[in-house]
Amino acid sequence: MIDLYFSPTPNGLKAKLFMEEAGLPYRLVPVALSKGEQFKPEFLAISPNNKIPAIVDHEPAGGGAPITLFESGAIMLYLAEKTGRLIPRDAHGRAEVLQWLFWQMAGLGPMAGQIGHFNVYAPEKVPYAIDRYTRETSRLYGVLNQRLVDRPFIAGEFSIADIACYPWIVPYEAHGQNLAEFPHLKRWFESMAARPATVRTYEGVENVYAPKQAISEEERDVLFKQGAKARA
Repeated sequence: MIDLYFSPTPNGLKAKLFMEEAGLPYRLVPVALSKGEQFKPEFLAISPNNKIPAIVDHEPAGGGAPITLFESGAIMLYLAEKTGRLIPRDAHGRAEVLQWLFWQMAGLGPMAGQIGHFNVYAPEKVPYAIDRYTRETSRLYGVLNQRLVDRPFIAGEFSIADIACYPWIVPYEAHGQNLAEFPHLKRWFESMAARPATVRTYEGVENVYAPKQAISEEERDVLFKQGAKARA
């Protein structure tokens, strides 16, 4: 059994999507970010960066003590290697998948996350930031669109690269993007959305980029104003 410490952000959803695609038994452990549960000592013992997702694998390959892991990219790779699924075994195929997994971690996620923040959560409009991150996210959508011109999935066959990227395309409207401008990305996105595992993953999940009401100042402080002193 794997404990998945979860909140419905794109990074949390990618870990949940892997569990569903691979058919792994897991227990969902909700972490209420706006209530500061990510700063509880018991969670920090698992995820010292106070971010979700994190996992505790109670049955690691080869036995032994449970393995704890934070960082969604590391979780993707660990679970793929543990199960022998969703990552090729040959060197060339593995390299293809890994470069796109790291591309998502280093580019698509951070840039899309920034424009999502400034469009949805910032208390005031910051035109320079909105323009900067909208343009960079558009560029990254374009990179992915071009990659998908001649293949059904990002690395050719369905893999953790697709699982990592899909949740970061779901909030495309909050990113200020129009999928009609990226036809190959749109085709891939629609095929991903139709997968049974995706349907199960997103069933009943809150859209964190479309909050029903403005967040309170207290919640804003917890989510966005924590610094090093908060850890002391």
